[in-house]
Amino acid sequence: MIGRIRGILVEKTPGQALVECAGLGYEIDIPYTTFFHLPETGEEVTLHTHFAVREDAQSLYGFASRLDRNLFRQLIKVNGVGPKLAVGILSGLDAQQFIRCVEGRDLTSLVKLPGVGKKTAERLLIEMTDRIGQLEGQFVPTSPETTGSGQVGGRSVSGAPAATEEAEAALISLGYKPQEAAKAISKVAEDGMTSEALIRLALRNMIPA
Repeated sequence: MIGRIRGILVEKTPGQALVECAGLGYEIDIPYTTFFHLPETGEEVTLHTHFAVREDAQSLYGFASRLDRNLFRQLIKVNGVGPKLAVGILSGLDAQQFIRCVEGRDLTSLVKLPGVGKKTAERLLIEMTDRIGQLEGQFVPTSPETTGSGQVGGRSVSGAPAATEEAEAALISLGYKPQEAAKAISKVAEDGMTSEALIRLALRNMIPA
């Protein structure tokens, strides 16, 4: 089991990071909540990981905090929730937000997550109520704050249309319908925003904390 990786961040895109460690490059699937915590490429990064082996694939999933990783491991034990859906859940809600949803029986916020219907949300509330007590209650880093220009960390993108298209594509890959993605991005888009800022604000509006 590969439980943690520390190395140089070579590439990062919404949903995946490439980390070089001891001469090897690891392609790691990540939720968006982890993507927003990544440093700039070329800098050192540490990710808590889960290695999944299936007959047809081997996948490595990475998370900014141990708590997020442990929640992922509990989520994939829920009937009908596989790794892809678990990553989708943690792309819309980090571990602390998800725990608050379960404790508050917040069905509405869970149903807003892509791929989570009412039955799945109800199952999550039932099965995760006992399991969240098994999670390690460690500190989860606060998300980077948005600057006055609407930028969140990362590199400024001067071409707003390109940033908008990239943000829409990222939401679609997460499971949102093209119309939903376009509408969500248009609501928060301002001149000079990075794609990271657009994605973060769109998700925040679609799934309130």
